Amino acid sequence: MGLFLSRNLACKFIYPFLFSNKVSKDLFPKQLENMMSLVSPRTGRHLQRYDKGCRQVVGCIPYRYKNNGTQDKELEVLVISAQKGHGMQFPKGGWETDESMEQAALRETIEEAGVVGSVEGKLGKWYYKSKRQPIMHEGYMFPLLVKKELDNWPEMNTRKRRWMTVDEAKEICPYAWMKEALDELVRRQTQLHSKKDGDMSRL
Repeated sequence: MGLFLSRNLACKFIYPFLFSNKVSKDLFPKQLENMMSLVSPRTGRHLQRYDKGCRQVVGCIPYRYKNNGTQDKELEVLVISAQKGHGMQFPKGGWETDESMEQAALRETIEEAGVVGSVEGKLGKWYYKSKRQPIMHEGYMFPLLVKKELDNWPEMNTRKRRWMTVDEAKEICPYAWMKEALDELVRRQTQLHSKKDGDMSRL
């Protein structure tokens, strides 16, 4: 019963607060972080969304820029271990009927990777075959600029997380569709920084 209440509390109050973009790196109540570790991850498929028989899945590519000692900053992404199987992947899970696509992506990222931040524009849509069932999945991925890494999070005892370079992530991730989403993130960030550099040169 305690976990059930914790999950309801998270869905009604904690996740909406985090999605409101009011959370900064320096302002995240420790009490709220401790509560996150007590929230039971969503289970079951009774709220799962399907489109023409395809299970709809959403996730995030958490990223940051690391200062490597030069003027340029290196793009890093956060990957997590799979609960079943081998390799590392980006956080993702089922999109449910009581949440928006972006809210589902943030929820899965908090539950599986223990990070919060800003969910940005959708990277794309992919179709891939389920490993355990004879159905197709419809996957959507979003970039998430990480503002805070939690010390405690719902799946901290079943998953490991690790920051790595883009090349390292592409080598260790076994899913082609996630690698394509990562390529789109890199393309978008490169384009964004090129535009900023162009704007600076005209000042």
